[in-house]
Amino acid sequence: MTESPFDVTIRVATVQKAPEFSESNKPKMVKLWLDLGDETLQSAAQLGYHHDVDELVGTQVLCATNLGSVRIAGFKSEALTVGVPGDDGNPVLVTPEKEVPTGGALY
Repeated sequence: MTESPFDVTIRVATVQKAPEFSESNKPKMVKLWLDLGDETLQSAAQLGYHHDVDELVGTQVLCATNLGSVRIAGFKSEALTVGVPGDDGNPVLVTPEKEVPTGGALY
């Protein structure tokens, strides 16, 4: 089966590092280094509204890994973390309920 240009690959990653992204012009931005088992990708997300930056390391998250990359304030973001809006409209990460193998794909 061939991939369509509209196929999105969602994989489980473990957050390795998550410093605040003060260089961004958007509030509450965080830089993420995401361990996918076979590679590490960078991401940037507005997670400071609902997540304590100091507690993100070690958290498993879902992320889209095949959308390409963008530069945000000079930082290369290579994956899009998956979130849903909280009651205030700001992102809340989608995470597995139980720990699962890093790198696994959503089906």
